[in-house]
Amino acid sequence: MPASRTAQRAPGRPSSARTPRDNPVTRLVSRARRAWDRPLTAYYLILGGSLLITVLGLVMVYSASQITALQMSLPGSYFFRKQFLAASIGALLLLVAARMPVKLHRALAYPMLAGSVFLMALVQVPGIGMAVNGNQNWISLGGSFQIQPSEFGKLALVLWGADLIARKQEKRLLTQWKHMLVPLVPVTCLLLGLIMLGGDMGTAIILTAILFGLLWLAGAPTRLFVGVLVVAATIGAILIKTSPNRMGRLACIGATDLGPDGNCWQAVHGIYALASGGIFGSGLGASMEKWGQLPEAHTDFIFAVTGEELGLVGTLSVLALFAALGYAGIRVAGRTKDPFVRYAAGGVTTWITIQMVINIGAVLGLLPIAGVPLPLFSYGGSALLPTMFAIGLLIAFARDEPGARAALARRQSRFGRKRAGGPVRNRGPRRWNTMRRRASARSSGER
Repeated sequence: MPASRTAQRAPGRPSSARTPRDNPVTRLVSRARRAWDRPLTAYYLILGGSLLITVLGLVMVYSASQITALQMSLPGSYFFRKQFLAASIGALLLLVAARMPVKLHRALAYPMLAGSVFLMALVQVPGIGMAVNGNQNWISLGGSFQIQPSEFGKLALVLWGADLIARKQEKRLLTQWKHMLVPLVPVTCLLLGLIMLGGDMGTAIILTAILFGLLWLAGAPTRLFVGVLVVAATIGAILIKTSPNRMGRLACIGATDLGPDGNCWQAVHGIYALASGGIFGSGLGASMEKWGQLPEAHTDFIFAVTGEELGLVGTLSVLALFAALGYAGIRVAGRTKDPFVRYAAGGVTTWITIQMVINIGAVLGLLPIAGVPLPLFSYGGSALLPTMFAIGLLIAFARDEPGARAALARRQSRFGRKRAGGPVRNRGPRRWNTMRRRASARSSGER
């Protein structure tokens, strides 16, 4: 060994000892931190996570809906084909939203809000609106195609609320509580009123969560935040107390038996499906509960079928994908300097996360069944289209993270040089000198 290396070694220390910096665990943690801090981390998490959730959702819709389609004298792939069509249109909307500039996103806020209010009011017109599962919140488009305007109301509230709060922040008006609440809260109450006319409390809860998410991001004082929360909770409690159907759903939380009249049938059989799946599941397509035992197996309770067929591994994978998507949305909202991007990214993240929690919580028996689909996963084009447009918003915002656009440009230029047969990267003088030193050390060791 050269004398210089011997001199650098600490006296009395064995040659095989490693410094804390050379610890494999430390190096692994350091690499993980560097990977999470890269400019394109949020971009790839949103793009990859949403793509995997959507593809896995298509597979599970095909598996969970076959028996239901056959019972309705329809082809086994009927619901899958409709969902695939909606996913294809949603992919186009995602690409359009991802390529739009922020100014155009803001310009869409008011037309989208006005269109959503008009369609949600149109639902209550006899002969136009139609009821599904007791909720009057659908419009028939002819044939087997329907649209649920309240799903688009979520996206409209996010865009309009983000633009409203951003403009007020630019004018420094958010220090006054009246400017923070008006007109955001009255317009949200208008949307909630139109939704509750149809009896869809699940969507109303999600809209309320979006409102609280926007107020929290805007820095609402604690007293104001708590006051609005108390009012919303009081109204919700009254609506639940005055409805026997909602009280019955509330009584099925954690139920282990079907009840005297079978009121908890769906909740209990959802637990049966999850329990019978075990760790690795019974196999794709081998669910027993979807054979007429579990209602809404391909919509609200598709997570239960996933647990039965793919087991604990499959359900944890779905949860991990949603967790990655939520982390990426929070990171985008926290790193941007544009107030509109912060509020819109936070609103979309709140919307998808809360809807996921409500759906999975109901399947697990921890929350009442609210009738909301699992985002990007459950069957339903009306829910899938606005959600994929919202994912496109997050992708567009992630591309504008500090350093992200430059990193994407470098990746594209490297890919172009590689396809053209040119050099992939410039190693630089430092890299070249390191290679020369290593070659010199090897030659001296051979001598």
